[in-house]
Amino acid sequence: MSRRLSFLCPRTAILFLIALAAATAGRATEPTAAAIAGFNSYIAALESRIDRQHQSQDGFISSVLSDPNNRAKLQRGEPIIERIRKSGGPDLPGATLYHWRGTAFVPGATVADYERVMEDFDGMPKTFAPEIVRAKVLDRKNEGGRTFIQAWYRVKQHHVITVVMDIAYDVVLARLDAKHGYSASRSTRITEIADAGASDEHAMTSSEAHGFMWRLNAYWSYEERDGGLYMQIESVSLARSIPTGLGWAVKPFVESVPRESLQFTLQATSNALKK
Repeated sequence: MSRRLSFLCPRTAILFLIALAAATAGRATEPTAAAIAGFNSYIAALESRIDRQHQSQDGFISSVLSDPNNRAKLQRGEPIIERIRKSGGPDLPGATLYHWRGTAFVPGATVADYERVMEDFDGMPKTFAPEIVRAKVLDRKNEGGRTFIQAWYRVKQHHVITVVMDIAYDVVLARLDAKHGYSASRSTRITEIADAGASDEHAMTSSEAHGFMWRLNAYWSYEERDGGLYMQIESVSLARSIPTGLGWAVKPFVESVPRESLQFTLQATSNALKK
């Protein structure tokens, strides 16, 4: 690190280097149209697969429960975390897609318990602290047996550096029957916040933002059986490709946060249900 950068705090120095690398590499801080198209295509295929999955009584929670060893592990209180995909490539120019899946079991919990926890937006900053700082409902309506919510979250992620983002979601929740339900949260806008909590806090412009996360969708499936509740969450995120030479600074964040956030959310939900 140069002598000039050594006078900066570690977080400021890292962010300065990221921004500098982005500028010198001529990389956009917004996803390309091709990367968005690639992400949308992946999401369409995923949602189609989940729809088929929800039509199967035996495979409602993907294929995880078809293995007796997995079911025994879950019932011992051990979550199962799987990486489904991590990729860039020609269909995602300048971007990387991360797809993780987590499954857990909470003995004694019910579908109704889960829905109370996940629809309590006022309580989310406590239930999911310190990751969710604030949450609120912007709009809500019930239609055709489903609940449609426009929600807003302020999220804080930390791994080597701390990043604060405001995320707007379109959320759909549906009860399929007395024992089965699902929800889908699709990000509509993600804004990185500079100097969060300070008097000069402000939303970064597209040219200032670092592209740590461009898209984030989450899909929950939950099933009441075996004396408790099985929950499964699939998280798909799109982030910028790691700038050349800055893997040491950026890689721990963009690669670790999707997995750690999913694992944290699953554990926090399980803890709330146990209470």
